Amino acid sequence: MSLTPIGGRPHHELRQKVTTASLRERKLRHEPITCLTAYDYPSARLIDEAAIEMILVGDSLAQAVLGYENTLSVTMEEMLHHVRAVRRGVKHALLLADMPYGSYQTDSKEGLRNAIRFVKEAGAEVVKIEGGEKRVDLIRRIIDAEIPVCGHIGLTPQSVNVMGGYKVQGKNLSDIEQLMRDAVALDRAGVCCMVLEGIPREVAAMITSEVGTPTIGIGAGPECDGQVLVFHDILNLTFAPPAKFVRRYGDAAELIKTAVDNFRADVKSLQYPADAESYHLPKETKAGLDTVLARKSAMRR
Repeated sequence: MSLTPIGGRPHHELRQKVTTASLRERKLRHEPITCLTAYDYPSARLIDEAAIEMILVGDSLAQAVLGYENTLSVTMEEMLHHVRAVRRGVKHALLLADMPYGSYQTDSKEGLRNAIRFVKEAGAEVVKIEGGEKRVDLIRRIIDAEIPVCGHIGLTPQSVNVMGGYKVQGKNLSDIEQLMRDAVALDRAGVCCMVLEGIPREVAAMITSEVGTPTIGIGAGPECDGQVLVFHDILNLTFAPPAKFVRRYGDAAELIKTAVDNFRADVKSLQYPADAESYHLPKETKAGLDTVLARKSAMRR
């Protein structure tokens, strides 16, 4: 089936730009929202052309692409570099950028300055900040500077040392109460959406029904307004056992391994490059060169 409608323009070129306002409209219409991470131009372009509504340059960049042990090591400069690359591949999706650890925890002035850098220098449309009630003042200050903010509560990877590991949050009544307070505080502060990570399905459903802003789940069950996964997780490019909530939709690792193995074998066996994959001299030039070489050969005799 052709993806090109009458008039010759691909469907993806006819799509409207996703905005923070249209996210809220999707929640009101009960239309599920899709979000994937991207860290470079090729993946961003493919994801955008697949009509995913939101693209997040997550601080998961640290592990997925840069090989760090956790998200705490990735820097502002590294994040900005990759947001710029992703920006070049995105036309329709809403582009979110993760504020890395250390870029907003020191004081709100520093946090605001770094949020502005993501928008001004890298082209992000939304910045994402981990934490609930304790981040409200910073979030309001950033929103006052005309920058939309995505909240993030539950399992917040930047708090891994405090949490004692990557553990499901909200498993007892007091923790559930705190999550509800965090969600309501973020909603009232004006976040354009909020990520709910690693919390029980029942709690995520309560939060989703309580707040007006769209909830984007990752390990938080199907009742959220949308779902996000890491691009490398769904393609088996993480070199580690997947989390419970990860569903793999392809095996890029096996595809790449097979391609690389075949390339090596072809080079070693002199099967690559073939004559058809080689450039040749124009006939006149080759004839002249053959004449020169023949004369040199005769002189050596």
